[in-house]
Amino acid sequence: MLLPTEGRESRDIRRIGIPRAFLYYRYGSLWTAFFEALGYEVVLSRETDRAIVEEGDRLSVDECCLASKAFMGHVASLLGQVDALFVPSFGNGDPRAGFCTKFQAQQDLVRNRFRLDGCRLLSPRIETITDRKAARRAADSIAQQLGVNPKRARKAADGAWAAYSAACRKRAAAQEKTLKLLDEYRRVVAKDPTGTEQAPLAILLVAHPYIAHDGYLCGAIVDALREADATVLFADDTNREKAFKKSFSFSATLPWIVNRELIGSILMLQDRVDGIVLVSAFPCGPDSMTDDAVMRTVQGTPILNLMIDAQSGTAGVETRIESFIDILRFQKQGGYTHGR
Repeated sequence: MLLPTEGRESRDIRRIGIPRAFLYYRYGSLWTAFFEALGYEVVLSRETDRAIVEEGDRLSVDECCLASKAFMGHVASLLGQVDALFVPSFGNGDPRAGFCTKFQAQQDLVRNRFRLDGCRLLSPRIETITDRKAARRAADSIAQQLGVNPKRARKAADGAWAAYSAACRKRAAAQEKTLKLLDEYRRVVAKDPTGTEQAPLAILLVAHPYIAHDGYLCGAIVDALREADATVLFADDTNREKAFKKSFSFSATLPWIVNRELIGSILMLQDRVDGIVLVSAFPCGPDSMTDDAVMRTVQGTPILNLMIDAQSGTAGVETRIESFIDILRFQKQGGYTHGR
């Protein structure tokens, strides 16, 4: 469906800007491959930095989460550089596999906050993309706004989906390989007669991908864990389909697909890691519900819950991580047992 302001001629579009925020960290490679296959130049906003977050904070109301503020900063950084901005609207057609309503309204935020003189807004309505058919439906919606032949768009979507799926499988396989190496290391340590060998700590980082993989928003946390010689595993690198199915043993009614996948990953991996770090961007609505439920119901694995916002520094976070790692090491030495 075309939005009221989107039915204009789009043949003059050459450079399409994609904000490096929000679901770029889930679908970014898919969008990039799709548009490039159609002959467009894709321009990504620069990686998140302090200036982007501060500008996004200025452009947002206080109630917006940190990730939303960063998104607005990324949009601002692209204006004047591109012919069109790609800001899709993600629907919630599936009550158990939707997204936060912020993703449904992000194009409204952009349209009402910025003067888009000389820049088109590509804002197709898209549902969750979980297979080739869904990718094709998204391509149809985008092609309508660009004036691209639907068959050509579907062919581009097929190629982009194949590459995207292969990349997701590769990430999941790499994480599983790391987990198997950790399992083997633990078996070797258990047989060490001297008791001097120690297996590295394995930490599962649980956060929305646009937090976990944003170097500015979460980099200090990841760096602090790695500097403590911990192996960091990312919950969103777990096989999504398996994690999604597993999440139903936790809740039959949870409405957000990403939170479902993260919780499913926790349930699948909690016995294979030494600790879990939950990271949420203040004041994320879905996380405020699911993180609390995880803290209360997931037993047997120590959990550290961290909240980040635009004003907080990293010193307090790093201190909490150091304390958490000390507790885990003490536990592995037999000094503390986390009750089930």
